[in-house]
Amino acid sequence: MLKKLLLLILLLSPAFFPTAQATGSDPRASKILAEIDDLWRGQSSYAITRMTVKTEHYTRTMKMEGWSKGKEKTVFRVLEPLREKGSITLKSDNNIYTYLPKTDRTIKLTSGMMMGSWMGSHLTNDDLVKESRLEEDYTASISFEGERKGQKVIEFTLIPKPDAAVVWGKLVLTISTNGYLPIDEFYYDEDMKLARTMVFTEIKKLGGRDRPTVFRVIPADKPTEYTEFVYETLDLNIEVDDKMFTLATLKQR
Repeated sequence: MLKKLLLLILLLSPAFFPTAQATGSDPRASKILAEIDDLWRGQSSYAITRMTVKTEHYTRTMKMEGWSKGKEKTVFRVLEPLREKGSITLKSDNNIYTYLPKTDRTIKLTSGMMMGSWMGSHLTNDDLVKESRLEEDYTASISFEGERKGQKVIEFTLIPKPDAAVVWGKLVLTISTNGYLPIDEFYYDEDMKLARTMVFTEIKKLGGRDRPTVFRVIPADKPTEYTEFVYETLDLNIEVDDKMFTLATLKQR
């Protein structure tokens, strides 16, 4: 997510359940999804990640550091490569700003730019703004629980609530029952056509507990392309001054 990114599970016998119900989320599903939401998120955070973007024409890798505070404040700074070092993306509430050190310019993204690619990736600027919590914005049900490919899993089907500010028509999330860690997530558009897939791998100690440290976003219309994020560092619930997320400090980083 990113932050959305950004990611978005106690014991019942394996069973098949109907999809999301209009009467509200399955209480057990909501409880587990709240844990998933908090895997990479605390009251605040600091992370170092590598983002690799593979398209038909090129492959590029960037190293970034980022800070967050709640759902409304996020800032990313590019560390590598050298030609883009110091470039910053700031999210403050529903606004996104980009600072370009080469030209010493700060640009506020307009509504017409929100569906554009974020830093050349397969995520959009809109993805950064519309970060959501699964258990708050979706009606969830357990649509499968049992064994797949030798692994015990739980599958959730999530339908957006009528007043939720989300763009997806449906999400299908699969997690392992061991540790409630995400395995993959499928995003469907409003016509219920698969739009993209997110795959989570490389379980390691990160931020004090086991977490997937790699996640890959694959667009459905370009299955040979992807954007992959690798977490190198994650610290949660740290002290972060609100001044970190103001325009006045962009040039001072």
